[in-house]
Amino acid sequence: MKDRYSRQTLFPGIGKKGQEKISQKHVLIIGAGALGSGNAEVLTRAGAGKITLIDRDYVEESNLQRQQLYTEEDVWEKLPKAAAAKKRLNAINSDVEIISIIGDATPEVLEDQIKGIDVIIDATDNFETRMAINDISQKYNVPWIYGACVGSFGMSFTIIPGKTPCLNCLLRTIPMQGMTCDTGGIISPAVQMVIAHQTAEALKILAEDYESLRNSFVSFDLWRNQYTSMKMSKAKFSGCLSCGDNRTYPYLDRDSMTKTMLLCGRDTVQIRPPVTGEISLEQLAGQLSTLGYKVKGNPYLLSVEMEKERMVIFKDGRALIHGTKDLTHAKSIYQRILG
Repeated sequence: MKDRYSRQTLFPGIGKKGQEKISQKHVLIIGAGALGSGNAEVLTRAGAGKITLIDRDYVEESNLQRQQLYTEEDVWEKLPKAAAAKKRLNAINSDVEIISIIGDATPEVLEDQIKGIDVIIDATDNFETRMAINDISQKYNVPWIYGACVGSFGMSFTIIPGKTPCLNCLLRTIPMQGMTCDTGGIISPAVQMVIAHQTAEALKILAEDYESLRNSFVSFDLWRNQYTSMKMSKAKFSGCLSCGDNRTYPYLDRDSMTKTMLLCGRDTVQIRPPVTGEISLEQLAGQLSTLGYKVKGNPYLLSVEMEKERMVIFKDGRALIHGTKDLTHAKSIYQRILG
């Protein structure tokens, strides 16, 4: 297919030389959900040389509203997202090497995969993984592109080690935690907008047009017609443990990870967050009730009935997931509800 990239090479920002560079590069995408599947499709169609996808989840009916690579057949077969994505991406562009990894993007997995990566795209659904991505990026000097969306709101920022502030720096000035898609819902246009920001930045990096990279943190609310762009150069913090003068990469440490433990003699997994903090049970109960969950609570805990499991959430963030012995599945439920 000689004309596959003809319209892309006509674009002055890429051209034939840029296309040749893109075809030699390796992209690591963490997460194969809404953002991950969209990013993967755009970059596959653009002719990236190799794409590695890491995802621990399988395709569910509620994914089809916004996760563009998947079909009803994937839902019926309960295919892992990484496997379903690889099948579809191979059909889109057989010239691109697609590697799919079904599992958690733990610090150990990231350490194993980082060699030869040219850019990392954040398409995960939790901050524990994002902070590990941030530290692996800084440790191995690999750029990464942050992206997140919920409701009609989205945001993105391109992080270049040694030049821009890292995510750990940004957290000192920009609050980013809050609702998840399972508690606040999401509309597909918000997903597409974040994908557009992420893939445009990724193509600049792959084509080595670094001067065109956006140096601001963008956020938007499509429903309320709001768009902001903030310069973040002053947010870089010399004392940052991830990118500062005396960095220790704290989020690659096992102690910074969510603790999961199977309770003896019970189909129950206990989960403890790495950092405890008081949760507003009343506010969370309202959000979950609105979404159709059966919720009961008292001043000390919240009980949430799900299709197969029951989740009990305590004020300090600790939770019990009843009805499963699968630590990875329990952790996925926890992060879908609490972020």
